[in-house]
Amino acid sequence: MAASTKLSLIVPCYNEERGIQNLYHQLAPVLDKLEKEYSLEVIFVDDGSKDQTVALLQQFFSGKKYVQIVRHEVNKNLGAAVRTGFAHATGDIIITMDSDCTYDPQGIFPMLQLLDRGTSIVTASPYHPLGGIRNVPKYRLFLSKSITGIYRFLTGAKIYTFTALFRAQRKEVVQNILFKSNDFLATAEILVSALNQGHHVKEYPMVLSVREFGESKMKLLNVIWSHLKFATSLVPQRIKRGLKP
Repeated sequence: MAASTKLSLIVPCYNEERGIQNLYHQLAPVLDKLEKEYSLEVIFVDDGSKDQTVALLQQFFSGKKYVQIVRHEVNKNLGAAVRTGFAHATGDIIITMDSDCTYDPQGIFPMLQLLDRGTSIVTASPYHPLGGIRNVPKYRLFLSKSITGIYRFLTGAKIYTFTALFRAQRKEVVQNILFKSNDFLATAEILVSALNQGHHVKEYPMVLSVREFGESKMKLLNVIWSHLKFATSLVPQRIKRGLKP
């Protein structure tokens, strides 16, 4: 891609003070390389943190002029933080990634290589046959793989992972897709909506690791309920298309 291409990187954060230093050490060399290849902006969305997340982001990333920190006064959850990031992003390509680095930020480079002219989204995919899992609790794997099975059936798409936040997407996707959920459902809702609009999605097999710092913000029962409601709303579309299992 040309150096004139603008790249936006969105990183939602919520009470991540224990992990910001690790985020910096893993992300800084990636940003240094991206800055040489793209017009770069990095948007940290602080989702109403009550700890030192913002102060540490400022401490570690203040030397990089392309960094901005956008704050929610109160916690609104992951989907709302992504929506805020999208609203501030001005790039031709928009990447979203987890602040806990459960996916290696170095994966940005091969994902960008896969984002060719015919592709709208490239998503990290630990459940791909060539992907992998490292120390993730079994109940989380069961939940994610069950959700994936439901969405594969309802959309007819041969995609192995619907729930990864770590993605590269063209601005057309961000501009044209409206997603309602404020919680962790948002990642699946965005991907399903893109597929329904005819966007081509590729997967990049990656290893998903358990977070090393801080605690997961996912409220399991709420997430399960959100996915069930959303999946139910897709059933009429499946029937209309006459998809077979």
